[in-house]
Amino acid sequence: MADEATPVFQIQRMYLKDLSLEQPNSPQILLEQQQPQVDINLGVGAEQVADGIYEVTVTATVTTKVQDKVLFLVEAKQAGIFEIRNVPQDQMQGIIGIVCPQMIYPYLRAIVSDVCTRAGFPPIMLTEVNFQAMFQAQQEQQAAQQGNGSRIITSVN
Repeated sequence: MADEATPVFQIQRMYLKDLSLEQPNSPQILLEQQQPQVDINLGVGAEQVADGIYEVTVTATVTTKVQDKVLFLVEAKQAGIFEIRNVPQDQMQGIIGIVCPQMIYPYLRAIVSDVCTRAGFPPIMLTEVNFQAMFQAQQEQQAAQQGNGSRIITSVN
């Protein structure tokens, strides 16, 4: 019976959930000689898919523009399925919001770099991310909103 209380954390699978590349202004914009502006946005999502089984996703959206025209746009969503059982509830959010994304992120970085290269552009090297700081900032923001009596509305795209 001691095994029932033993904490379990296992990766079941890592996979590319979604990938999109757009070059809406090609080929004309490819003739531009100006340095492009790069905007990178990251997001983390999690969903319980079965008892003790969670899907965690890390999404990167890379928008590259020359002046006000999009040179290319890459959106990649890397996911992992994790088995997490018998872990104290106060530790679950940290595992799902920090540990799992840290394991997924290197795969996402490689995919974004590879897609940019295959599209004919220099690779975009996503920098290292401190998921702990990102998680803590999100927790503080939620606490501040709840403390002010604000209503939190979450939209799903």
